[in-house]
Amino acid sequence: MRTLVFVLVLGGIMTTGIAADESPYKGQEMRGIKSLSQQQVDGYLNGRGMGYARAAELNNYPGPLHVLDLADELGLDEGQISRTRAIYGSMRSRAITLGKQLLEKEQELDRMFANSEIDPETLNTLVADAGMIRAKIRYVHLHAHLQQKAVLGKNQVELYNRLRGYTAMQDRPHHHEH
Repeated sequence: MRTLVFVLVLGGIMTTGIAADESPYKGQEMRGIKSLSQQQVDGYLNGRGMGYARAAELNNYPGPLHVLDLADELGLDEGQISRTRAIYGSMRSRAITLGKQLLEKEQELDRMFANSEIDPETLNTLVADAGMIRAKIRYVHLHAHLQQKAVLGKNQVELYNRLRGYTAMQDRPHHHEH
């Protein structure tokens, strides 16, 4: 009996030890691009913001897609809708082009590691290239927010913030542009 209890306890400890050592990456080794989730891949292929413009969004610079979604509530006129559509279309097109370039770099990096073909120089180049493309994607999204704010009136920006649930923004001191 003691032997059975010992085996069961030891088995439990060993099982627990194995489970505790499991990587948070478990299952990701099957991804097409190991470093990106399918949601991220889809985001890059469709020009989605994916948080790249959060600095603008949360500092009174509305995003064009959300502005279009709230067009009625914001009381946009036809000129504002037309300009917003143009901003969004340009942003999305550029973001998709850059997203595809980024995915190519990530695929190449993944392939080179998978085939044990990577060396420090190539690694440096691929990581730098991918970083530059990510920076360009972020710029494209942030720039669209910058353009969008110029299309809206101050009251529309304030209403946008309320509609998006950014209530804390009302309590912050306002910075005036001169």
